[in-house]
Amino acid sequence: MLKRALIPCLFASPLCLYASEEPSLSSIERIITTASRLDINDDATTLAISAVSEQELALIAASHIEKALQGVAGANLQHGNGQEYLPALRSPVYTGAGACAAILTLEDGIALRAPGFCNVNELFEAHSEMAQRIEVLKGPGSVLYGSNAVHGVINVITQDPTLGGGYGAVDLGSYGYKRAKLRAGQDYGTQGVGFNASVTRDSGYRDDESVDQEKFNLRHRYDGDSLTLQNGFSYTNLRQQTAGYIEGFESYKDEELVQQNLNPEAFRDNRAMRLWSKLKWQYSEQTQIAITPYARDQRMTFRKHFLPGKPLEHNAQHGVGVQTLMQHQINERWRLQGGLDAEYTQGKMWQFQESPTDGSAFLQATIPQGKQYDYDVYATGYAPFMALQYRHNGWQANLGARYEWLRYDYRNRMLDGRTKDDGTPCAMGGCRYSRPSSDISYFDDLSPKLALSYRFNAELLTYANLAKGYRAPHTAELYQLQRQQDLAELESESLDSLELGVKGDYGHWQFTLSGYLMYKDNVIYRNSDFFNVSQGKTKHRGIELELDYRFNHAWSLQLAMANALHTYRHNQPLGEVDIRGNIIDTAPRLIADSRLNWRPSDDLLVSLQWHHLSDYFTDAENQHSYDGHDLLSLRASWQLAKGWQAIARIENLTDVAYAQRADYTTFSGDRYFPGRPRTALFTLSYQW
Repeated sequence: MLKRALIPCLFASPLCLYASEEPSLSSIERIITTASRLDINDDATTLAISAVSEQELALIAASHIEKALQGVAGANLQHGNGQEYLPALRSPVYTGAGACAAILTLEDGIALRAPGFCNVNELFEAHSEMAQRIEVLKGPGSVLYGSNAVHGVINVITQDPTLGGGYGAVDLGSYGYKRAKLRAGQDYGTQGVGFNASVTRDSGYRDDESVDQEKFNLRHRYDGDSLTLQNGFSYTNLRQQTAGYIEGFESYKDEELVQQNLNPEAFRDNRAMRLWSKLKWQYSEQTQIAITPYARDQRMTFRKHFLPGKPLEHNAQHGVGVQTLMQHQINERWRLQGGLDAEYTQGKMWQFQESPTDGSAFLQATIPQGKQYDYDVYATGYAPFMALQYRHNGWQANLGARYEWLRYDYRNRMLDGRTKDDGTPCAMGGCRYSRPSSDISYFDDLSPKLALSYRFNAELLTYANLAKGYRAPHTAELYQLQRQQDLAELESESLDSLELGVKGDYGHWQFTLSGYLMYKDNVIYRNSDFFNVSQGKTKHRGIELELDYRFNHAWSLQLAMANALHTYRHNQPLGEVDIRGNIIDTAPRLIADSRLNWRPSDDLLVSLQWHHLSDYFTDAENQHSYDGHDLLSLRASWQLAKGWQAIARIENLTDVAYAQRADYTTFSGDRYFPGRPRTALFTLSYQW
């Protein structure tokens, strides 16, 4: 029971430190599931894994998951508008159809979307508002994850309501922000049932923007002598009125312009459901077996306000899959893991423009009103994997590999080519959108992994790992073509990674220091002829530090820093500039997050956060940039009567004018998603 009680104190969460006289952190196991699908001690792994605990999440009470991940070194989610974002993890911030495929996102260990059908904003489908913790695995180091886990994995692990008790909270904030959260369940001993629910309403700071969102998790648990079974159902529903970019150099500093919405017609509606069952069987003292079947259903409709003509897109996917794992402890030194993952998905996409295109004569002629894409893709994937582990006298060696085979059966439901939907040609050279003929594509990839670690003593461990990551092309990159391209002959992106690291736990301070070097090939991008090609090459290197330091009973410090350099390795002329050797756009060199925590009494905690984002280029030519920003946030938590807690927060304490995201295009120039001014939020919660 002590172990279960201490699990929430992952990574020295300031909210649970010093509240009682508990054992030092060096004696507490930091339980991580993302690395193995089974609970393991994080210190024993040869991977860089960060975890944001339940207590930290409660103190932050993030209105967007980007704020919850600010304390993870190497992570950089750039918040757009509403629940939207663009992701980065040991990488630049990625954009475009395949941006989502660089980082695998999970809820309770199950991918939110199928390979080839991900969406760059898909983390809004995870119930992070009711998370027990969020685990971030950095780099491609695990054989458990294949396509899309190129730069890492983000796993939102929801609270388990089947253990009984309950929790309720209400959040109120500036600019019409409101959220209600409820967890309730009943523990019947060997069984338990319960649910998590949250409802968000946010009328927003900018004109004609809003978020209405509901999320729900239903759980059942059964504990037998040698078998455990968990059944779960997840549902999310989002209705969002979106405010787009504002344009003009440093326009985010204009107090009137930042509140304007130049795209009041923009919206995003999304509904997603997942059903799963996790079976863990202790077959023998040496052997464990885990089987997780699941089903997924998702539908999204949104306005592409960032494209000429502002078409509507509707996409959907329905699929089933299974994860399997067998772990056998051969003897005290050797352990074997193996399994097979399989998935089948039916995806749909159509794009329709309701009215004629505004703008130049060329745009009006080449982007006609009507249907532009309409296709189905039937995807089948299989992935066997195996890993062998050896331990002796402080040494640990892991050797493993994963092979993945993926088949896309693409069926075009319109006329082939780049005509209007009625078959008539467009003037001025033809229509912009090109529809390839129905086809079947195959992709297969092998990713070997090798890791070595040495534990000097109970407090200090060092590790090294070599790994290969990959991702198959996104279906949008293959089948949403433009201009004269009628076939996209793309290869899977691949990444070779070397990582060295040290982990220390000395009671009053803990740290993880890691450095990485990664080479990425077959990077998919749209060239100057508007062709999708897989001819890009990039290089990524960086150093990351996460540190928790306790000065005394009252004061502690948390620090997360990442210094990284991401550059192009391929020749690609853009105007008069060849970008080879340039820094990739939207890749800040330094991101730092520090939190000074003061606990004057067992009932009160005050935390001051400083978040630093350095300047970065906003174009591949390295001719335009954003200056970066520094933000302060102040949070305080009070334990009131038994079970009651109040949390107050002031974000952007100094009321800095800043951009959540900045970029540059040849059509629009400098453009920004402006950050909110000083914002006050308050939470009142009760736990029973």
